[in-house]
Amino acid sequence: MELNIKEKIEELVEKIQSNPALLAKFQKEPVAAVEELTGLSLPQEQLEKLVEGIKAKITLDKVGGALGGLGSLLGKK
Repeated sequence: MELNIKEKIEELVEKIQSNPALLAKFQKEPVAAVEELTGLSLPQEQLEKLVEGIKAKITLDKVGGALGGLGSLLGKK
């Protein structure tokens, strides 16, 4: 089975961001949270790639949201 990391990151980010308890677990124990979410036994290298990708995507989402809010403060739609 081939794992499409980009698709899996998108899926996991959505699940993590929609569940405050899961987000808290991911922030505390990211590898354990990803293992729990995927239900897969992945090599450590793949788990680390998923964790880093998820962290990066969550950060980008936060920055995008902040920039959108800044635009509304400046009167842009």
